[in-house]
Amino acid sequence: MIEIFQYGFMQNALLAGAIASVLCGVVGIYVILNRLVFIGGGIAHSAFGGIGLGYLLGANPLIFAIIFSLATALGIGAVSERSKVSFDTAIGVFWAVGMSLGIVFVSKSPGRAPDLFDYLFGNILAVSYLDIKIISALTLGMIVLVALFYKELLILSFDPLYGEALGLPVFRLRLLLLSMVALSVVVLIKIVGIILVIALLTIPGAIGRQHAKSLKGIMILSILLGISFVSAGLLASYHLNTPSGATIILAASGAFFVSTILAR
Repeated sequence: MIEIFQYGFMQNALLAGAIASVLCGVVGIYVILNRLVFIGGGIAHSAFGGIGLGYLLGANPLIFAIIFSLATALGIGAVSERSKVSFDTAIGVFWAVGMSLGIVFVSKSPGRAPDLFDYLFGNILAVSYLDIKIISALTLGMIVLVALFYKELLILSFDPLYGEALGLPVFRLRLLLLSMVALSVVVLIKIVGIILVIALLTIPGAIGRQHAKSLKGIMILSILLGISFVSAGLLASYHLNTPSGATIILAASGAFFVSTILAR
C-alpha cells in the first residue's frame, strides 16, 4: 500500500495533511476548552465569501478566504463583547452574510468556478505546492503564537475571571484566539472542505483529552492522531474510490467512538 505515496499528488496530500494535523493538535484543544466549536463552522462558511471574491477577481481564493476569516472572527468577538448580541447570534449573522456574499461573487464571476466543489467538501488530492507553502506559513505562525502566549491562553481557557484579576487583557486574548481559529479553518478548508472543517479541528483534540492528562500531552497525542487519520483516510479513499476529505473524517469519527467506549 505504500507504493501509492510514490505519486506526487499523494505526497502533497500526505504532507499537507501532516502539517494540518500539527495545526489541529496545537489549536484544536483551545477550541474545545473554550467551547468554540460552533464558531469554527461559522468562520468556515463566512470564508466562502472570500473564496467567491477570489474567483471574481481572478486571484488565489485561499488568500481572500484568510481575509474574510480574520474579519469574521474579529467581528464576532467585537459584536458579542461590545453589544447585547449573544455569541451564537453573532455567529449566525456572519455565517449567513459570508455565504451570501460568496454566492453573489461566484454568480458574477466570468466563466465557471471549476474547483468550487473542492472548497465546499474538500479535495486534499488537489493541494498544490503553493497551498502547502501557505499552509506551512500559517501553521508556523500559530505555533509561534501558542509558544509566546501559552500561559495566557491556558488561563483564558480555564479561568478567564482569574485572568482579569491578574490584569491580563482577556478581551484581546480572546480576539487573538478567535483569529487563530480563523486561520486554522482556512488551512483545513482546502483539505476537508467548509462542510467538514469542524470535525478535523476538534476530533483529534477530543480523543487526546480522553487519554492525556496535561495540555502539552493532549497536543502531542492530537498531532499523532491527526497524522494517523489523514494517512488512513487517504489509503482508504484511494482503494475505495471515495472522497478523500469525507473518508478522513469518517476514519477520525470511528476512532472517536471507539476511544469514547474505551475511555469509560
